[in-house]
Amino acid sequence: MVDLKANPFFLDEEKENWVHETLASMSTEEKIGQMFCPIGGNIEEGFLKEFVEEFQPGAMLYRPMPASDVQKTHRFLQENSKVPMLFGANLESGGNGICADGTYFARPMGVAATDHPVNAFRLGAVAGKEAAAVGCNWAFSPICDLDMNYRNPITNVRTFGSDQDRVIRFVKEQLKGLKEYGVAAAVKHFPGDGVDERDQHLAVTVNSLSVEEYDKTYGAIWQEVVDAGTLSIMVGHIMQPAYSKYFNSELKDEEILPATLSKEILQGLLRGKLGYNGMIVTDATPMIGFNTPMKRSEAIPTALASGCDMILFNKDIREDYQFVRDALADGRLTMERVDEAVTRILAMKAAMGLPEKKAEGKLVPGEEALADVSCKEHKEWARECADESVTLVKDTQNLLPISPEKYKKIRLYLLEDRIGGGFKDGEGAIDKVKAKLEKEGFEVTLFDYTKPDFYEMFEGGVEDIKSKFDLAVYVACIDTASNQSVRRIDWVHLMAADAPWFINDVPAMFISIANPYHLVDAPMLKTFINAYTPSEEVVDQVVEKIMGRSEFKGVNPVDPFCNIWGAKF
Repeated sequence: MVDLKANPFFLDEEKENWVHETLASMSTEEKIGQMFCPIGGNIEEGFLKEFVEEFQPGAMLYRPMPASDVQKTHRFLQENSKVPMLFGANLESGGNGICADGTYFARPMGVAATDHPVNAFRLGAVAGKEAAAVGCNWAFSPICDLDMNYRNPITNVRTFGSDQDRVIRFVKEQLKGLKEYGVAAAVKHFPGDGVDERDQHLAVTVNSLSVEEYDKTYGAIWQEVVDAGTLSIMVGHIMQPAYSKYFNSELKDEEILPATLSKEILQGLLRGKLGYNGMIVTDATPMIGFNTPMKRSEAIPTALASGCDMILFNKDIREDYQFVRDALADGRLTMERVDEAVTRILAMKAAMGLPEKKAEGKLVPGEEALADVSCKEHKEWARECADESVTLVKDTQNLLPISPEKYKKIRLYLLEDRIGGGFKDGEGAIDKVKAKLEKEGFEVTLFDYTKPDFYEMFEGGVEDIKSKFDLAVYVACIDTASNQSVRRIDWVHLMAADAPWFINDVPAMFISIANPYHLVDAPMLKTFINAYTPSEEVVDQVVEKIMGRSEFKGVNPVDPFCNIWGAKF
């Protein structure tokens, strides 16, 4: 029996009655619908009406679209849904997680680099206010993973770093910012990502810490999340073998399952030891990490039977619904467990005041609320955060500040993804760097990645390089994105033609506006700057600082030297 008066729901009698009465009025098909959060794409109203009538989903998520389109779509769906819906979004870095024209505030690691928790509150507030403006009420954030492994390709700048105390402080402030605008959080990714060097989009990953190590790190963070009254937690396709065996000593290694499918992790650790009473949602079930431990026809009902209350995304929505019907028919999934899951989903909606808002026609605000998206205050907060986050990792050659008088001719190397893929959080601003340096009076020549310069590689030598430029500036935007196995510099394969072989004859500087770990591949660089977020505000602040007009204020949220010998020199 779910305690609706307890943390995190705290329902009064009226709201509790709504939950019980709504559950009692539902058919089995309606209950199944409540347990799914499909991803939306088509926003044509005829399609949406048929979709809601057939599937009656408890929630939906749309990738970022223009704010006006998002608001209109959310309004139509709420008007045509019997039970008020949750509308989710990856609000990890600002309002741009739901609105294509929303504020790109900062990547969480950039926020952490300011070392000012107020910026974490602002991150939540910017995301919450802009989401609320378009009727989005559910944030798939904060991320409370620890970036323990610099090789991990998916945590990285999406985290608040590697120190659990800083992560706790910043996660709690981001939660407050979201709550101020009525947006519920789905904190992720339980039991905790960042130990493994792989991405759960591509494989079941492993949090390999011992019980004692886990309790001091991830466990401490998750206990704070639970105690803070978090309405929902997102569970990852991540194994935690130590706790799986702690709660089931008979479990064989080959029987250990990722958290989304594991009773030991869901019931033993999350519900039991940590005392969580709120709603549990899976991470996206199209991921490889969910689909490979067992047949999907088994995995969907197993996730529900093991303790997940809602399934995130589908491969084939009709097929997934049928998997639940089949499991109910043959007893693998009980109606008692379905009722428990739907009760928690309804309780979350009641705690958010959604039934009252639906009755008043206020689930989605009017068009005037669109003025909150990318408003002046949010842009100014983003600028302030950028100013405070840019971090000078090292300048052992005393290069800074630079000026056109000292280094008139710059060769600019733009290191970025040359193959598309993965869902990225906002557009990069690396293409703005050349114009900004030219505005400062530098003569800037881009390294041409489309046409190899064989003379420079094999004949030109030192004097040729020295005649071409006075300073080399490397700007890297190898941003964190899903479904990529590495986030490393991939130098030009022919003779590493873009690598800084010349640093003892021509000085060079490296600026990363995303991944903070590039010293692992470029330890020879003597001047290195981390900026964490590929936004234009960040690029502006980097230029201000390398020109000497603004001091570097950022602190390292992680070890940028990657424990590599020689990287600090």
